Amino acid sequence: MAPRVIEQRGLWYEEFSPGAVYRHRPGRTVTEADNVLFTTLTMNTQGLHLDAAYSEAQPFGQRLVNSMFTLATMVGQSVAQLTQGTLVAQLGLSEISFPHPLFHGDTLYTETEVADLRLSSSRPGQGIVTLAHTGRNQHGDVVGRCRRTALMWTAEGYAAQETGTGTR
Repeated sequence: MAPRVIEQRGLWYEEFSPGAVYRHRPGRTVTEADNVLFTTLTMNTQGLHLDAAYSEAQPFGQRLVNSMFTLATMVGQSVAQLTQGTLVAQLGLSEISFPHPLFHGDTLYTETEVADLRLSSSRPGQGIVTLAHTGRNQHGDVVGRCRRTALMWTAEGYAAQETGTGTR
């Protein structure tokens, strides 16, 4: 008897429902190393991320996690549950805000609400989904928000392109 094979994937376009909220777990505890590595890899020399002595004298009294790390992690936390293998392309990010800082040692939890969806008028077998991501720390403080627009496969569209019977 052949073993049962289960391929994990995100959602097809038609599996999204406006208003549905997805909580992405586990959370991600952010370390000093995460922040310093991300900040230096992206050539962001902001002292608020790298210089502990300087940051102690600033309004928050400590280094801040790079907000681009917060944003990337919020989007990343949603991938396995929502878009893994079903995403055609990320079309854009908007309405990005960081109402409360994230600090070293904080744990980031993200949830995503499906804000809108529509079939693509120019790409058969694909649809556009708008996702509203909200990131919170372990205390429930909102540390990031954004709206993400994604081009997603329909199940039929994906199957057609896999077999070579669909149009691109």
